[in-house]
Amino acid sequence: MYRKTKTFTGISKNQIQGYYYIAPWLIGFLLLTVYPFIISLFYSFTDFDMFTFKFVGLENYKEIFTNDDTFYGSLTITMIFTVASVIGKLSVALLCALFLTRKSNLTGFYRTAFYLPSIFGGSVSLAILWKYLFKTDGLINGILKVFSISRVNWLGSPDTALFTLILLPLWQMGSPMVIFIAALQTVPKELLEAARIDGAGIVSVFFKVKLPLISSVLLFNLIQQTISIIQFFTPAYIITQGGPIKATYLYSLMIYDVSFRNFRMGYASALSWILFVIMIVYTIILFRTANKWVFYEDGD
Repeated sequence: MYRKTKTFTGISKNQIQGYYYIAPWLIGFLLLTVYPFIISLFYSFTDFDMFTFKFVGLENYKEIFTNDDTFYGSLTITMIFTVASVIGKLSVALLCALFLTRKSNLTGFYRTAFYLPSIFGGSVSLAILWKYLFKTDGLINGILKVFSISRVNWLGSPDTALFTLILLPLWQMGSPMVIFIAALQTVPKELLEAARIDGAGIVSVFFKVKLPLISSVLLFNLIQQTISIIQFFTPAYIITQGGPIKATYLYSLMIYDVSFRNFRMGYASALSWILFVIMIVYTIILFRTANKWVFYEDGD
């Protein structure tokens, strides 16, 4: 008979062996996630330049809210970018999911093709490709020229630069699309058939049957994508670097400039914690209001 051998601490040898297996991940998690998270809070109350620091209390936060006009401008641009990207991305993902739940011989191919752009994530190569597509003599303007439409200065004009960046997350809607597909496939067919027998059209079936039944998944995607997009950095840095005239100066770019160009690590830490608090408040509001629009199968 198999017997667990106990050590003098009361922990079995199998448990100790398990801790050995997870030790590399645990050490990495503590050193690369927990420690930076905690130490950044301490640095936010200091004047830290990577070599020396001086405790300044709430001075960094006071300067941010009272003397830093760039903070409000960058935060506003980031909120516009995040709201537009999240709503657009989830809308496109849901429409694609509805299309891809239809039975077809090419369904597998379409799902792979639609998901493929998401594999690249926020990669440098994808950002370079996007910059090439939307430059003045790029592919997009070449297509417009075929239809006798004048060239658009997509990345050089403050009126279109932010819109061009917003299109990138919309194109990478594969991750929420796959989750929506999985959720739509769990909708009971009996309810759909009953709705059609009662005379409900496609639109009514979607809004009154499908959407309520996948609302919990919608909440998950909403939170996940907001957290992801609000940290959007690599493509924005490579494509526009915050220009023109800071029209695309996202909050992540501001934190980067403050920390790695001005070497004000304490100030950058304070900026990061403000963003963290905003996300916490946003998530709490979503969960507190979820009972008004999220449907769960257990009736809650």
